[in-house]
Amino acid sequence: MPKVLVSDKLSETAVQIFRDRGIEVDFEPNLGKDKDALLAKIGEYDGLAIRSATKVTEKILEAATNLKVIARAGIGTDNIDKVAASKKGVIVMNTPFGNMITTAEHAIAMMFAVARQIPEASASTHAGKWEKSKFMGVELTNKTLGVIGAGNIGGIVCDRARGLKMKVIAFDPFLSDEKAAKMGVEKVELDDLLARADFITLHVPLTDGTRNILSAENLAKTKKGVRIINCARGGLIDEPALAELLKSGHIAGAALDVYAEEPAKENVLFGLPNVVCTPHLGAATSEAQENVALQVAEQMSDYLLTGAVTNALNMPSVTAEEAIVMGPWIKLADHLGSFAGQMTDEPITAINILYDGTVSEMNLDALNCAVVAGIMKKANPDVNLVSAPVIAKDRGIQISTTNQDKSGAFDGYIKVTVVTATRERAIAGTVFSDGKPRFIQIKGINIDAEVGGHMLYTTNDDVPGIIGALGQTLGENGANIANFTLGRSDVGTDAIALLYLDEAPSDIVLEKLKDTGLFKSIKPLKFNV
Repeated sequence: MPKVLVSDKLSETAVQIFRDRGIEVDFEPNLGKDKDALLAKIGEYDGLAIRSATKVTEKILEAATNLKVIARAGIGTDNIDKVAASKKGVIVMNTPFGNMITTAEHAIAMMFAVARQIPEASASTHAGKWEKSKFMGVELTNKTLGVIGAGNIGGIVCDRARGLKMKVIAFDPFLSDEKAAKMGVEKVELDDLLARADFITLHVPLTDGTRNILSAENLAKTKKGVRIINCARGGLIDEPALAELLKSGHIAGAALDVYAEEPAKENVLFGLPNVVCTPHLGAATSEAQENVALQVAEQMSDYLLTGAVTNALNMPSVTAEEAIVMGPWIKLADHLGSFAGQMTDEPITAINILYDGTVSEMNLDALNCAVVAGIMKKANPDVNLVSAPVIAKDRGIQISTTNQDKSGAFDGYIKVTVVTATRERAIAGTVFSDGKPRFIQIKGINIDAEVGGHMLYTTNDDVPGIIGALGQTLGENGANIANFTLGRSDVGTDAIALLYLDEAPSDIVLEKLKDTGLFKSIKPLKFNV
């Protein structure tokens, strides 16, 4: 009988689901806060059901000798070391759609609260004061709402705001013009949003690209009197800079549910007038908590009893029989999608996937999901193989597949083409007999490149000196080359280089390569190998 530990607060109904399905469960909702106690007990369990309090570190995973699955009741998995879990062979699941409406509604509520200074007015009235003239607010009707990130939650906020008769503008590099028109929002660049918005709300994950997206520089670009709402992730806003602009009066108010450091016992924004603060309540409604808890119990039970995988962040949804054969091809599909996604900065309108030869007879749904997830990871690191197609559909991206009989030298290969408004980008790969994925074609140029964790991709005219420039620049700056692949269309035409490095190239290396004037493009790439 499988055994599951619930180490955070979870619905009793969810706990009963485990028992009803014949799974032994220990419900210890405070155990996750005691690292030593969790470390001592984790080796007993096949499954671990958590919320945000339990921190699943590499050390915990090392002690989890029987653990097969971790399931997070909610979407965020920052409290799980997913790399260590993958190496350990532990599946990580989440519930990506259970709290979207709740979080969006909280953002709308926070917008009302800061517009009408409701918390301060409530505290004043409770204190026996009657300061009616002190709390002069503003209407939302006819105001411009700037939405940074128009994905699942951001899209719901856009819809609700339009119902409030607000004008909605959205910044999202992955939002197509067609999808924006369908949503009834105006797609804009970030600087335009900052200059025009009366209210700004954030709905993006915390990534290297979004960290400090509202930096001191960007906050200074905002319209005077703007009000800012963040119910997404801490770290998206320069909190000290926001505090200064609130004090100066440039920013009229702010409403925050998330902070750079949590639990937030102290913060530079605490105590400032017209700053509404809540303790990460975005998903805190009874409906959302019940939904995600029940989903976790069902998903974990299905996996532990039947092997079915749902909403996994680090494993495709395939049967046990398929996994043996498809594992390397799923990894290849992810790499191809990741390459295309990292190379594409424009909104994607279509993804076309070609399966040739033996791979065309496999579970193409799982392979499609792996490709799309690889592409979407740049915008959302928490995307998984189940949610990726849904997110792509919500963004108006058309996905098409073609399968054909063996047509060339390889027994099978996958070719991924990403389409934007201005160009198409194609990359192909195969799996060699040793089970290792390889890139075999980029931009129509044939290559044979091993996939590494850190890679450097360059394009250039086919002229002498490229190999020397790359080798010398990287060597002089301590960057070791594990593998080096070149390709060209024809003599004197377009050429490419793909380098497998021991570690990510430094900014200095990239700048020095750029300074040579030899390269049309220089792009560092990262793959989960």
